[in-house]
Amino acid sequence: MEWFTAPDYWLSRLVFQRALAVMYLVAFLTAALQFRPLIGERGMLPVPRFVERVPFGRAPSLFQLRYSDRLFACCAWAGCAVSAGLVAGVDSLLPLWGAMLLWLVPWALYLSVVNVGQTWYSFGWESLLLETGFLAVFLGNDEVAPPVLVLFLLRWLLFRVEFGAGLIKMRGDECWRKLTCLDHHHETQPMPGPLSWFFHRLPRPLHRVEVAANHVTQLAVPFLLFTPQPVATAAAALMIVTQLWLVLSGNFSWLNWITIVLALSAVRFPADPPSVPATPLWYEVVVLAAAALLLFLSHRPVRNMVSRRQVMNRSFDPLHLVNTYGAFGTVSRVRHEVVIEGTADEVAREDSDWREYEFKGKPGDPRRWPRQFAPYHLRLDWLMWFAALSPSYAGPWFGVLVERLLENDRATLRLLRRSPFPADAPPRFVRARLFRYRYTTWRELRETGACWERTYVREYLPPTRLAGAPRS
Repeated sequence: MEWFTAPDYWLSRLVFQRALAVMYLVAFLTAALQFRPLIGERGMLPVPRFVERVPFGRAPSLFQLRYSDRLFACCAWAGCAVSAGLVAGVDSLLPLWGAMLLWLVPWALYLSVVNVGQTWYSFGWESLLLETGFLAVFLGNDEVAPPVLVLFLLRWLLFRVEFGAGLIKMRGDECWRKLTCLDHHHETQPMPGPLSWFFHRLPRPLHRVEVAANHVTQLAVPFLLFTPQPVATAAAALMIVTQLWLVLSGNFSWLNWITIVLALSAVRFPADPPSVPATPLWYEVVVLAAAALLLFLSHRPVRNMVSRRQVMNRSFDPLHLVNTYGAFGTVSRVRHEVVIEGTADEVAREDSDWREYEFKGKPGDPRRWPRQFAPYHLRLDWLMWFAALSPSYAGPWFGVLVERLLENDRATLRLLRRSPFPADAPPRFVRARLFRYRYTTWRELRETGACWERTYVREYLPPTRLAGAPRS
């Protein structure tokens, strides 16, 4: 079937595959370095407890069959190794069927992680990586030209990511319709980056232009992905520029980066295609079957997009094959942060020597400037932002976090930038307080050197000690 392949997109496929492999590598590295205190056997939300109450059919995972921290570490580091091999192009050295199986490995391993990751893995970019990774299985290698159907499905996915995000904004917070959301967003986003202060201080008329341009990029430009070249390439390039602007303005894990990776698949790079053998019949059958399945499953995100009750970041099947996406349907006007402190004093008083725990990414010390972490994902820091919105978001895990801090648990402390207590002298009490944070003005920045100004709001958690600890 001559229509089945698009030889002119061979370089697009190559760039897309290598970039996607980098995303896989970041995801597995994040899992390997953070899983023990989050979902490990002594984690805040342990996997063994989860699989006891959730059947395999609802959350298919290798860890439903058996779990140990050692096994999880082996799977995560194996995912890193396979991803690194894909970055290096090992799939091009294998026969077509071998390359497809190799691309299936990181998808299956990361699916196993996400499906037992619970709250820590409830973000839309987890499903986006899995959906993109599943499509990559059917893109083939140097033995065949890129299949038209898979290239179309990648554009269809990019369309749903952008258009769905645009719709959720227009249906959500009225500030998107009034073009005023960026008056607050850079200050209140989950994890600001090193340039977020400067983005916040841009003139308000420019913020209006930014929001309007965002609406055009998300609500109009996605339709151009299905037009002939070079219009489709121009549409994808505009999306890439928009995503790079978002990369500069905050830390959104790999959400922006994988959207850029998807857009690269729609770019036709000027290069002469190499000669390849005829496409095997079995490969055509497999691709046609996979495309038919995914197109059939697409009716659910389409129904969600046209619904007045549109939801964001929802998986419609346990394999995360076809999902719905969106972000920031509502924008906070005020930033609150939970500040955790400990004391070694025998009695917890207001005037005790309370020392603050420092997180790697979330705001703490007003003088400490935010750092760039994305595409790496600091999962605890992100969830602390939700905890500040409402204690109910943190109910299942915050108490365990405090308990681990009281124990000076090494794995938990590695999630933080700094603990104020030596390893052999844990605190006697830990408390949490809620503060309101706002960016300083240009004048305040010059005078104090602080990018944040914070004001005490209320007690979040009263002084707490380990159960059974001796009373003074």
